[in-house]
Amino acid sequence: MLEKMIMKNVRFEERSILVNGDAIIGQNSSIDYGIIARNILTGERVEIRGDLIGDEIRIDSFSTISGDVVSKSDAYIGEFVGINGKLTVYGDLEIGRNVRIKNGFEARGLITIQNPASIVLILLLYIMLLLRLGKAEMPEIEEDLNPALVLPERCLIDANRISTTKDADIYDSRILGSIRARDIYISRSEVFGSLKGREIILDSSTVHGNVTGKVVYIINSSVVGANVRGRRIYMERGCIVGGSIVAEEGVWIKDSIVLKTDIGEEGGMGEGEVQEDVSSPLR
Repeated sequence: MLEKMIMKNVRFEERSILVNGDAIIGQNSSIDYGIIARNILTGERVEIRGDLIGDEIRIDSFSTISGDVVSKSDAYIGEFVGINGKLTVYGDLEIGRNVRIKNGFEARGLITIQNPASIVLILLLYIMLLLRLGKAEMPEIEEDLNPALVLPERCLIDANRISTTKDADIYDSRILGSIRARDIYISRSEVFGSLKGREIILDSSTVHGNVTGKVVYIINSSVVGANVRGRRIYMERGCIVGGSIVAEEGVWIKDSIVLKTDIGEEGGMGEGEVQEDVSSPLR
């Protein structure tokens, strides 16, 4: 259901991921950090090895949280969820059966024991995400939601890597760990690790590691701290590569690179080809 990984205004700290907006975690994902966000929603069988802190939290069935869970308003806990810390809810708590909470819980509002229907809110937030990407008409409720961290199903995040089989779009973020995804677009961000994917666009960003892809674009004064490897590499003058540049079909270095499809905050990845010109590649 979640078709790409999105990080917008996300900052990795030593133990937590700070999100300036809402966080949606797809099912069967594993995260070695806590998450601090506005609304936090996890799918089924998600493992989070840290604390969850948010205005509203929804944890789907069979998930495990290693730390504390703190919801500043309401919380929804599905069946067979395990919380190895303490659950604190300042609003109402809707909780499923067979939930294990190691250090007890505190809820200041109404407590209801039943299995919450979490899929409804997850679908709603996903529709809001599509609306923000310009794929549908905008309803009035859109202003109430701001998905800033979206992790597809089976996403893996630990201290060294961020891995997904989907595309990854990252804006205005500070990321710890190497990123491996299908197509990767990074704008106005800093990555303390390497990038590996099919098509990679580095726009006004810094990567403290290697960049490896079939087609690589380095534009708008971007910096790569180590090596760049690919089948074709396009780089604007003013960008910096600290290591070697190796490409099977050639390296194009130009004053300006214009993509066929606009690349930007609302559009994500483009088609990955530059406008034709008569300049020759470096070999």
